[in-house]
Formats: sequence, C-alpha cells, structure tokens
Amino acid sequence: MALQSLMRNIAAIPWGFVVLFDMAALVALSFSILLIMSSSALLKPVTLGEKRIAISFDDAPRGPGAFLDPAIRPQMLRGALKRAGVKQAAFFANPGRIDSSNTSAATLRAYAADGHVLANHTANHMILSNISAERFLADIASAESWLKAEKGYRPWFRFPRLDEGGRDMAKRDAVRAGLQSLGLRNGYVTADGWDWQLESQTRKAVQARKPMDLDALRALYIETHLLSANFADRLARRTLGRAPAHMLLLHETDLAALYIEDLVKALRADGWTIITADQAYADPMASLPAPDIAFANGTLIQMLSWERKTKGPRWFERNEVDEMNRLFAERVLRAK
Repeated sequence: MALQSLMRNIAAIPWGFVVLFDMAALVALSFSILLIMSSSALLKPVTLGEKRIAISFDDAPRGPGAFLDPAIRPQMLRGALKRAGVKQAAFFANPGRIDSSNTSAATLRAYAADGHVLANHTANHMILSNISAERFLADIASAESWLKAEKGYRPWFRFPRLDEGGRDMAKRDAVRAGLQSLGLRNGYVTADGWDWQLESQTRKAVQARKPMDLDALRALYIETHLLSANFADRLARRTLGRAPAHMLLLHETDLAALYIEDLVKALRADGWTIITADQAYADPMASLPAPDIAFANGTLIQMLSWERKTKGPRWFERNEVDEMNRLFAERVLRAK
C-alpha cells in the first residue's frame, strides 16, 4: 500500500515541475564537473613534455680568465643575466678567496642584490678525493661562517668538481653525515657541459697567441650546453619516468659573461623554460636518498642512472677532455 501511495503522489506532480527539477539537477551536475576539472587543472602535475632548467655558477669569485678584467667580468655577467630575464641564478661561492686586497665580497653581495642566491662550494675549492673528510668538512664550515650572514644565502652545498669521494665510501658517508649536521642540502647538478675545460683551452690559446674564431667559440659554448641539457633530460626521463626540474652547471668565467645571454635565448628557442634555483631544488628528486654507488662523482642524474641501471648512454660524450679538446682545435683554432 505504501508503494501504491508513493506512485500516486508522483503521478500527481505537475510535469512542468519535473522538467524544471531535471534541468536544475543537470545544471548542478555540470557545475560540479567544471569545478572538479578546474581543481584538477590546478593540481595537474608537470607534463612529460615540459623542459625546465635553472642556472648556476660555481667558483665565485673566480680569478683571471682569457679576455676580461676579473673586476669587470661580474658586472658584465650581471647585466647579461638581467637582459636574458634570468630572475634567480645560484652562485656557489668560495669565500676563502675574499680578503682585504680584493673586491670579492662586494662581487658576491652584488649578485645577491640582483636577486640571485649564494651557496657553499667550500671556502677554498678543496677536492674531497685529495683530502680527509675532517679537513673537507672544516673548509665547508669556514665558508658557512661567512655565507650565513649574507643576503640571498641558501643552505646548499655543491662538491667541487662534483667529487663526492669517488670510491672511498667511508669518506663519502662521513661527509654526507657532516653535511646533515651542518644543516646543508646537496646543491646537485643535472646538466654539465664542462665549460671549465672550454675555458681552459681558450686561456691556453690566448697565452700561446694562437688565433681563434670567436664566433665559432661562441657557437661551441652554446651548442655544448644545449646538448648537455637535452642529454640530461633524456637520461632523467629514462631513469625517473618523468621530466624533473634541471640544474645547469656553469662557472663564473669570461665565457659565461660573454655568452650567457645567447645561451639562455637558445635554451628558450629549444623549448626550455628558465626557472629559479629555488624552483629547481623544490623538485621531488631533491628528496631522494643519496645514490649508493661504487663511484660517487658526477651529476645526480648520472649517479641515479648508475644506481638504477638505466639502459642506454649515461655519460654526456663531451664530458671527456680529449673530445672537448678535439672540438676546440677543429672548430675554434685558426691555422696561422
């Protein structure tokens, strides 16, 4: 009887109300779907096709280069970064080079004043494989004593030459523990084009008065770092299954001051988005456990790929002294 009564009540409802009710329900459902889609768009992860990279410079303040006055070079580099629209690069500094006879402190502070950040690269650019863990950590602590009071300071540490102790696992682990006690994170690299080797060859050519094709030098610098970034991205996708935020390693060199603006343009033309150092180190990759491999040296992507036995090439072919020297001789040096 209750069922029959319910059916009679439904039949008594005017059909106009039913239509209006259905339309209202449909509108509400559509609104809910749009809301869910909007929320999903806000939470949408970075797509596999996106390429993002931050820029960093090691060895600041750096000594004389091939062409420029070391006092003028930082001003040129700052201007080039500004023109290129690089809002925040990271400068991994060696404060042990600061003394009363130079303007190195002012140089680092000028980078920070421009919105860039300062991080630790040891006080005196010590190489871990060549010294004890205790001496290495003491040099890091010395650098921290200057850096921590500076504007733009970040608690990041980058190993000189990306040398994390090589095959000495006890030393590697002692330094990793020491960094943790100092409150420092690994200022890792993912893309490395060995610009220091290109700079070294350029300086030798200048000192030997060898004629060079400077247009070819510029092209080689840009091409090498573009290839390095794309190699790192392909290796990361194979290793991680996604495109992480990358960190490009450069040095505070004459070549950087002369060519960084053109390099940034080339990266953008190739589909890269230039991001800040803070954004790069916010990537989930930064929270992964340190790779446990037999030889601790190289970019983070390389070490992770070795640990995970990623198939395919794991080493950028131009990260070889002989290969870089060959390219420099063939493309940059002119016959007298």
